[in-house]
This record gives sequence, C-alpha cells and structure tokens, in this order.
Amino acid sequence: MRRKPCLMLALMLGGCAVGPNFHTPAAPSASAYTPTALPAQTEAAPVAGGAAQSFRWGGALSYRWWTQFGSPALDALEEDALAHNPDVESAKAALRAARQTYLAQRGSLFPTIGVNAQVERQKNAGVLQSPLNDNSDIFTLYTAGATASYTPDLFGGIRRGVEGAKAQAEAQRFQTEAAFLTVTTNVANTAITLASLDRQIAMTRDVIAADRRYRDIVQAQLRLGAASGADVAAAQLALSQAEATLPTLTKQQAQARDFLAVLTGRYPAEHFVAPDLDALHLPAELPVSLPSELVAQRPDIRAAEANLHYASAQVGVAIAARLPSFSINGAAGGTSTGLSTLFRDGNPFWSLTGGLLQPIFEGGTLLKRQRAAEATLDQAKAQYRSTVLSAMQNVADVLQAVSADAQGLRAAAQADQAARHALAIAQDQARLGQVSGAATLNLQAAWLGTQSALVQARSQRLSDTVLLYQALGGGWWTRKS
Repeated sequence: MRRKPCLMLALMLGGCAVGPNFHTPAAPSASAYTPTALPAQTEAAPVAGGAAQSFRWGGALSYRWWTQFGSPALDALEEDALAHNPDVESAKAALRAARQTYLAQRGSLFPTIGVNAQVERQKNAGVLQSPLNDNSDIFTLYTAGATASYTPDLFGGIRRGVEGAKAQAEAQRFQTEAAFLTVTTNVANTAITLASLDRQIAMTRDVIAADRRYRDIVQAQLRLGAASGADVAAAQLALSQAEATLPTLTKQQAQARDFLAVLTGRYPAEHFVAPDLDALHLPAELPVSLPSELVAQRPDIRAAEANLHYASAQVGVAIAARLPSFSINGAAGGTSTGLSTLFRDGNPFWSLTGGLLQPIFEGGTLLKRQRAAEATLDQAKAQYRSTVLSAMQNVADVLQAVSADAQGLRAAAQADQAARHALAIAQDQARLGQVSGAATLNLQAAWLGTQSALVQARSQRLSDTVLLYQALGGGWWTRKS
C-alpha cells in the first residue's frame, strides 16, 4: 500500500502522450523495378570502355563508390569536393544547428532552476512607515534565493514537441546526406563530360589538320591543272565544317571545367587535374538494391519519412494544447539588512505554488490548429508515397538506361568501324583516280561523326553507372563516422 502514492505520482508526472504514435511506413511489396526482367549483364562492344557489366542484386554499395572507376584523378577531385565544397559545408552547419535545436527542445522536459541576488539601498519617505523592525528610514537590503519551476507533461504535449524536434534533426541529417550525394555525383558526371569533350576536341583538331592538308594539296593540283575549282571548293567546305564544330566544343569544355572547379571549392581560374577518358574504367559489377531495401537507403525517402514523423508529432502537440496543463513553482531565499543574517534570525523565506490552466474558449483556434495538423499529416503521407514512387521510377529508368546505352555503344562501335572501312576504301580508290576527292571528303565527315558518337556513347555508359550509384542512395549507411 505504501507503494501506491509513488506509483500514482509517477503516472501523474509521466502521463500519456496524446496523438498518433509514429510507425515507420511498410516497405514496398514490389520485388522488381521493371515490368520485364533485366538481362543478367549488359551487351559488350569491341572498343575501349565497351566491357559488359553484370547486375548484382542485393550487392553492397560503398559510400566511396567513385573509387570503382579506378581513376586517382577522380578520387582526388571527390575528396576536394567533400572537404571544400560550400554546399557541403552549409549542409554540415545546418545539421549541427538542427541537432542543437533538438537538444534545446529536449531541455523542456526537465525542471528549470535559477538563483538570484540583489542589493537595494533605500530611503523611506517620512509619511510612510519603515518596512524594517527597527523603523530605520535609510537602509540597505540584501536578498538572495533560488527559484524552481516544473510543468508536468501529463498529456505528452511537451514530449511530442521534443519528438518533432528530433524528427526535424533527422530530416536535416538526410538532407545533408542528399547534399553530399548530389555534389559527389555532379563531380563524377562533370569529370566524365570534361574527359569526353577533351577527346572530341582532340579528334576534331586532327580532322581539321588533315582537311587543311588536303585542301592545300587540291589547291596545288588546281594550279597544275590536275583539279577543278569544284574540287577546291569541296575541300574548303569540308575544312570549314570541321572548324565550325570546334568553338562549340571548346565552349562546352570551358564551362565543364569551370563547373568542376567550383564543385571542388576552387575558383574557375585555379588549376586542377581532370581524369582522361581512357583512365576511367567501367565497373564490371553493378550492385542493385532490392525495392524493400531502397526505402532505407535513399536520403530523400528517409528525409520524407522524418517529415512524416514530425507531422505526426505535431498532431499530438495540437491535441495536448486543448487539454489541462499544470505548473509547479517554488522559491526560497533570505532577505536582510546584513549579509551575516541573510539566512537566520527569521530572514529566510520560501513559497510553493501549483497552477492549473484549462482552455475554455479560444474562438475555435485550438481546434482548427489540431485539424490543420491532421491535414498536414495527410499531406506528409502523400508526399512520402510520392517520394517512394519517384525513387522507384528513378532506379527503373537508370537500370534501363544502363542496358540500352550498352547496346547503343555497340551500335556506335559498329557504325564507326563501317565508316572507317568505307573511308579507307575511298582513299585507296582516290589515289588510283577511281573516285573523286569530294566523295572521300564526304566519307571523312561521316567518320568524324561516328567517332564523336562513339566517344559520347562511352561517356554515357560511365554516366549511367554514376547515376545508378546515386539512385541507390550512394552508400552513406556504410560510412563509419
């Protein structure tokens, strides 16, 4: 029986938490991303960067996924970005702020205690009676004490507020992970784009040099009467067409380099080493998480889940605001004209106050706030489902792109081989006088087009792999710190 008062006090102070209790949404029941099964591996092409890639379902994904490309230059750029990118630094600061805000909110669960002291020098008016026992009109009064206050969380409104603050900190955590993933993905894709443009520019310059030599030869033949004006015009046209492609490529190259510099925390004028296209190796195995695992890996899904948790907690806060609230306040101290007698000779004082507040009429404000919180919870549920569906679509799109672009590289390699072979035959026939120089130039222009398409197809396969790592969440959960 002696235990009953303690139990009743514990129940009173602990109370219950009103509002819905949050539960992590169930994982998707889907077992695949695409309506038809993907092949076990992609097609291969007989060119550099044309190796087949196999899908490893349920395979582990490292948070340093970029190292799978085997490029020290890319690794260095990624490390620079994580260390110096301002968006990464901003996300880290926002996460620290969110965590401290949660800890500050958690402090509302505990009593508040403070101490105070003051010294007052006073002259009492002659028409008033002195407040002191010795009737002195001029005196110095010393006061020191402590105060304490506590609000028992009977209905869990404070705890729901703390729960919501923790959920917001979690949301910021995953937004930070999303920022890391976005930056590292942008670095990898931009480096691949820059490597592709470097290769296309080098090929274009080689073609321009060859076209210029051929035009000079045709002009010499014209002076000797071995060529016509039409042959010279055709040679000049081929040279001009090749030269016209160079400014666009160099502009794209400069913009990609500028963007990569900023991503790694540099000014555009600063120097850095970018990877060469041949130094970027296509990973042979691609990990593919199961749909049921994806919801725990994607930062955007986890952030949406945390936002859903926050919305759920806010319903409890709104309900608790309509229920009675209690408060306990206490104070103790001493007042005296001398420091030595501050806490003796009858000078100590204390007080203890309990309060109860029950809202009666607020013009419907509290009820409407509760309904608004419930509507916000419904919105958060829909947003979470939308985020999951978009993530599933993203993975499906990338998986199909990986397979299709491998086929595209094989077709580009075949087209390049055919164009190269046709050009070689035409050049042999031109030396024997069997075809005109104009026909050779047309085939050379076609070969330039297939070369450019082949380089772009190679870089697209590399980018598809980057996008797959991003779509699967980037492996942040494998990071130890």
